[in-house]
Amino acid sequence: MSSPGPGDAPGRSSAPTAEIDLDWLSLEDGESIQWASTPHKYSLVPAFVFGIPLSLVLIGIPLLVGSYLQYTNTNYVVTNRGLYSKRGILSRDVQQIGFDKVQNISYSQSALGSSFGYGSVEISTAGGSGVELEFRSIPDPASVQELIAGEIDNRQGRDSESATTTDDVLDEILEELRVIRRAVTHDDENHPEGARTAGPAGGGTEAQPSADEE
Repeated sequence: MSSPGPGDAPGRSSAPTAEIDLDWLSLEDGESIQWASTPHKYSLVPAFVFGIPLSLVLIGIPLLVGSYLQYTNTNYVVTNRGLYSKRGILSRDVQQIGFDKVQNISYSQSALGSSFGYGSVEISTAGGSGVELEFRSIPDPASVQELIAGEIDNRQGRDSESATTTDDVLDEILEELRVIRRAVTHDDENHPEGARTAGPAGGGTEAQPSADEE
């Protein structure tokens, strides 16, 4: 299955990121990747700014190594059905939210993020408390937010069409039942029970004389 290139936010070009390994991602039948990225490479700038001077006394080396490993082992994916986040260096933490649960989407950029073209997208769910999923330091967060909103609208449109089709089918069934009911009622009115007085040949019951007539 082909997928968008790493860090390719829809509609705009963005700075390249490390090649993405999506072996951890398991998609359902009919599910396709719309966007995938690691954090923006320039989000490592603060770690290098503080880590390089501190590396002279060996304190900054773990900071630099940890920041880089966290960067390369963090993946964010948008499919046509939901959102995925994978984090973790030694362990793996995968989070998934379907579009049917998304209640609100917002994005934010710090001063540094605005300068270098990265920011975060926050996703809240119905019934949840606060932000349930966050795409941190991704390239072009505004376009990613727009992509997610568009996928949600598409899903709602499909659900609406499906509901309309279901209603149409139910209406047809009800109309058929009404026709059958009217036909049965009309037949009962034309042939009321006990109205036939024909003799045995007609399938009815012959009337018996009363005592006065005898």
